[in-house]
Amino acid sequence: MADFSLTRLMIRAALALPTPILRAFSGGAAEVRGGRTLDPRFQFLFHAAPPSLSRSPGEVEDERIAAARGVALMTALAEPGVITEDLSIEGPGGDLPVRIYRSSRVDPQAPMMVYAHGGGGVVGDLETSHAVCSLIAAISRGPVLSVAYRLAPEHRFPAGLEDMAAAWRWACDNAERYGARPGTAAVGGDSAGANFAAVLCQEMKRVGARQPALQLLICAPLNLASEAPSMALYGDGTFVTRARIQWARDHYLGAQADPADPRLSPALSEDLAGLAPAVIAAAGFDPVVDHGEAYARALKAAGVPVTYRCYDSLPHGFTAFGGVVPAAQAAMRQIAGLVREGYENLDPSSRTSA
Repeated sequence: MADFSLTRLMIRAALALPTPILRAFSGGAAEVRGGRTLDPRFQFLFHAAPPSLSRSPGEVEDERIAAARGVALMTALAEPGVITEDLSIEGPGGDLPVRIYRSSRVDPQAPMMVYAHGGGGVVGDLETSHAVCSLIAAISRGPVLSVAYRLAPEHRFPAGLEDMAAAWRWACDNAERYGARPGTAAVGGDSAGANFAAVLCQEMKRVGARQPALQLLICAPLNLASEAPSMALYGDGTFVTRARIQWARDHYLGAQADPADPRLSPALSEDLAGLAPAVIAAAGFDPVVDHGEAYARALKAAGVPVTYRCYDSLPHGFTAFGGVVPAAQAAMRQIAGLVREGYENLDPSSRTSA
């Protein structure tokens, strides 16, 4: 524990150095790709990372441990005034661990948001998105239900998605108990969790069920069937590389899944009309940055209200770095503010599927 605390202190001290010094220790010049300039603190972190970063990950359990340690080192503290409660709800695979976040200033007109963490469907847990969910609960003034969905390869597609759907149904039934708008819920997530959120909206439309109140998609991979041009620009030299994306995809999909299935690639859906209002946040230095922008355009063309933001200087996974990169924390605060604005603009009547 002492070694961990010292490591965290050293990282934070290093990243507090002035930008010119950080650049000097990171190759001497700003890193620019595709007209975007990488945040100097992320440039320093990527430059200091071991060469193995660009190679495929190792054993799944080792990657889970490494990811958890990285989050613990880099993440922000939970927001003051937000209380949490851990519990288990009934899921399709048995008990499903969830964590509820509730602000002391909860707005009874705001819906509960069901949130799924990132990690490619292979790594991550409730701690991965702890700071993010706390921040969303504080600023949006709506409760957040974080879901520890089942992970691959032990539980491949569509297990995690099914857990997300079960949590959303539970939230709709129980929102009022936690001070939220009754009978509905929002959905959100980052990376793989954002994919789940987008798919869930489409699945509710497909079966004729009520739409979520709002969908929050952060760094969302939305088309697993083809490689976006942004992969060539940003698919190496960061913490989320082409090799790591392929590793997670192989574990999550398995041999039988079709990447073109809209439950894996919601961007390929032919009918987007009537879906929930969307807040879509992209990172500039992200192999899937093109996905978010394209989906935002497609939703707008289908008549869906969309707020889109791209944080050009940040990489995929920036949500986990709020404790050491001010720009990452500022982005998350703005995103949570956009969620709050979305809640304030909700139709007082219940939305139904088109």
